[in-house]
Amino acid sequence: MRSARYGYLLGLALGLMCVPAAITGAQTQGLGRVEEATAVFREITAIPEKTIPEFLMRDARAIAIIPRVLKVGIVVGGEFGRGVLVLRDDDGGWGNPILISLSGGSIGWQIGAQSSDVVLVFRTPASIEGILRGKLTIGVDAAAAAGPVGRRARASTDIELKAEIFSYSRSRGFFAGLSLDGAVLQVDDQGNAAFYGTPEVDPRKIGTLRNLDVPPAGRQLRMTLDEYTRSLPPRGTRS
Repeated sequence: MRSARYGYLLGLALGLMCVPAAITGAQTQGLGRVEEATAVFREITAIPEKTIPEFLMRDARAIAIIPRVLKVGIVVGGEFGRGVLVLRDDDGGWGNPILISLSGGSIGWQIGAQSSDVVLVFRTPASIEGILRGKLTIGVDAAAAAGPVGRRARASTDIELKAEIFSYSRSRGFFAGLSLDGAVLQVDDQGNAAFYGTPEVDPRKIGTLRNLDVPPAGRQLRMTLDEYTRSLPPRGTRS
């Protein structure tokens, strides 16, 4: 009986010792995701002729950056990736990153695998609501379209009026609009809890909580987005 009790206590102690390690590992993974997202944004905006148009970034309500989305297909295809969503406040500033995941599927005769960086530009408050509630299906909960490319590009009137989300993909250095209808975006609650060291943190409050401990990687992404959008000319100006 005594040995069984000692065994139970030893197991409990070892389990408690593993908890901090698991949390540290999850936070490290979150840091890597945020750092990759920052690098992806810097790279795609470094070439004006092959980046997100000014009018989209200037008026964006949020941006999602999902590095290394893996798309595989053997008869039944699918894609999965982890990244971040960053909301914009009413003053035009960017908030702290919200960790998210992207998943989707398609059926058809296909084979192979491909890894791409995916970027989504959200244009309306309604397009953000679904994911802030936990889940959003692109093309169902919000109208989406493959985004135009080029810093000075202009979208057609039809696309401008209807699309709530513009989607992009970068693979092997090539950056272009992407159709993601049917893909699902979800908030990564466990990832956010580990990244910010706060259990059950509400994604709506991540950008506004003053006592939130934001890791340096999160602050760097926010600063990178702020610096880029501040460099854009005001609406209505021409260069």
